[in-house]
Amino acid sequence: MINSVHHGQVPRAIEHLLAHAVEELAGLRGVRHAILGVEPGDRSYRWIGAAGIANSSGAPMTPETPYCLASVTKLYIGAAILRLEELGRLSIDDPLTVHLSSKMVSGLHRCRGVDRTADLTLRHLLGHASGLPEYISEAPKGEKALLERVIEHGDLSWDTADVIAMVRGTKGAHFDPRPFDGRRHTVRYSDTNFQLLIAVIEAVTSQPLHEAFATLIYRPLGLNRTWHPGTPSASSMQAAALLWAGDEPLERPLALRSFRDLFSTGDETLRFLRALITGELFDNVATAERMRLHWNPFAFSLIPTAPSWPIEYGLAMMRFGTPRLLKPFFSSPTLIGHTGASGSWLFYVPSSDLYLTGTVDQLTAPSVPFRKLPRLVEQLHSAAKKNGIKNADHHASS
Repeated sequence: MINSVHHGQVPRAIEHLLAHAVEELAGLRGVRHAILGVEPGDRSYRWIGAAGIANSSGAPMTPETPYCLASVTKLYIGAAILRLEELGRLSIDDPLTVHLSSKMVSGLHRCRGVDRTADLTLRHLLGHASGLPEYISEAPKGEKALLERVIEHGDLSWDTADVIAMVRGTKGAHFDPRPFDGRRHTVRYSDTNFQLLIAVIEAVTSQPLHEAFATLIYRPLGLNRTWHPGTPSASSMQAAALLWAGDEPLERPLALRSFRDLFSTGDETLRFLRALITGELFDNVATAERMRLHWNPFAFSLIPTAPSWPIEYGLAMMRFGTPRLLKPFFSSPTLIGHTGASGSWLFYVPSSDLYLTGTVDQLTAPSVPFRKLPRLVEQLHSAAKKNGIKNADHHASS
């Protein structure tokens, strides 16, 4: 059964496509529920649909059900860092050690026997250009990876000091911090980068992350249903959709709190993304544009949950589209935004002026957004043109 809400007049052909898409997402192998939200740039409509069972209580998934954003949270972290730069509290070219003590982070970046931690800047972290190991999936010698321990052995908690200790225990960094000289270079995805950025936000603001986000993001945008688990506001929120790891429900409150990932709704994620893309969140529109001025390709990765080629990365933002070498043979729309390991997504489509949000809440399905959304965008574009709907041929810089 599809539950949906909409604002504005949704063209019948579009509504049919979206309802079918949600049903298809919820029917994917291993997926218990799905949510999908779409809004065009002209605000002519906003459609959010959901299907499946939300949690262990048997409650149906609805358009208002909160869900885990997973690494979509990186967009919010990046926005907070850039907002703090606008306020003169930091510069993204600051060395990490300006905000976190050398004692705290020394030995964090070791490559070929040399400690390059002092060379790390906030820009390196924002762009995954640091070379730092992935604390979630790269285990210290003789140990299982953190995510594997959480799934197999139960709930765990950790903090920034634990993250740093885990990284120090790995084989070392994958490469020296990349130079920012205007040339393209390969980057490597690592959640470690954003755990460090969270620590920087807390150090600069002298506030826990949820309070800093409230000041920098929630209150300016009127977001009342976006929160971090384990914080005071979480207790008053509607029960969230359950995450799954294969056939295992991921009921791990300590771990979910330690990952520092947000929970939110389809409505509020769309509102945030629009403010991020248009620059409404900032004093200067150019601040938002910095996130997508320069793109670098990810390396190939054997880690199933880690983004890899042909996905590119700017500053706290992904770009996904047809690789340049393959464009003579086929082409798909370019999407900019972010995804998460649980099959969550928050994307803007410049060519169609569309905002997309949603999730399938399944850790075995991180590729769903990349497999399903380009085709959906093409179908929406075709339906819009066929029905003479405004914005069908919108073009914007990506």
